[in-house]
Amino acid sequence: MTATPDSGLDIENDDDGPSACVMVFNANDPSGSGGITADIQAIASVGAHALPVITGTYTRDTAEVYDHYCMDDEAVTEQARAILEDVPVLVIKVGFVGSPENLSAVAELASDYADIPLVAYMPDLSWWQEDKIDLYLDAHNELLLPLTTLLVGNHSTLSRWLLPDWSAERSPTARDIARAANAFGVPYTLVTGIPLPDQFIDNVLCTPTTVLCSSKFERFDAVFSGAGDTLSAALAALIATETELSEAVTEALSYLDHCLESGFRPGMGNVLPDRLFWAHPETDDEEPQESSFEISPNDTRH
Repeated sequence: MTATPDSGLDIENDDDGPSACVMVFNANDPSGSGGITADIQAIASVGAHALPVITGTYTRDTAEVYDHYCMDDEAVTEQARAILEDVPVLVIKVGFVGSPENLSAVAELASDYADIPLVAYMPDLSWWQEDKIDLYLDAHNELLLPLTTLLVGNHSTLSRWLLPDWSAERSPTARDIARAANAFGVPYTLVTGIPLPDQFIDNVLCTPTTVLCSSKFERFDAVFSGAGDTLSAALAALIATETELSEAVTEALSYLDHCLESGFRPGMGNVLPDRLFWAHPETDDEEPQESSFEISPNDTRH
């Protein structure tokens, strides 16, 4: 039965639920390690609401990616526009969208909503054909980076992409990468996984001229899948909840660290981040563990 305006039903917004909405463009990942699954779980875990736009699907298991099947750019556009005209979106997060045509579609949408911050995450594409990688990265440079507020990626991935002709003996610094990204218009870059001595890694948020913050963590003795999507989605959600950028980066990295510490191996391949680590009940024989990660102001619970 459809309720009419005079039916006497008084429907109010639920102020107890998450109010910050994040639109995510990403591929389906049947392993559950990354892609849309990571986006939805991470965004919900830090207290926002995900608006997922499917751009394609991977063929993969927990060990490796075998292929990717791309959706038509018109289908991507129609998915997004239907929600953008209905729901106030506070942040857009872009993962792997599969083709230059889909990058063009996302860029056109982002241009139409230029006041919405855009977080772009670049995953490792070494599983893909080289000619497709080149076309995708060139389109990303031309179409999406000029609209990107914050670029997120691993040090090695961003170095190969943005500094392909690097010839110095030393490895590029985070600021070197940020300068290369800024040449395309990106104001902020988060470089993750920078190798340090003694099995530590650094993660640095910077502009071309300034390091805004950095967080060092001990490297886990495991191979993970889905860490980058998890981090970038959590970061987009924290920005949507009006957390200051440096603080959002620090909190998102702390969240990821706990996800990895609680990681699990559902198959025969890599370890997956446990993005709902905070929701698991403690057993009677376990001592309560202190966590530096606080549940969101919306008190999200599983």
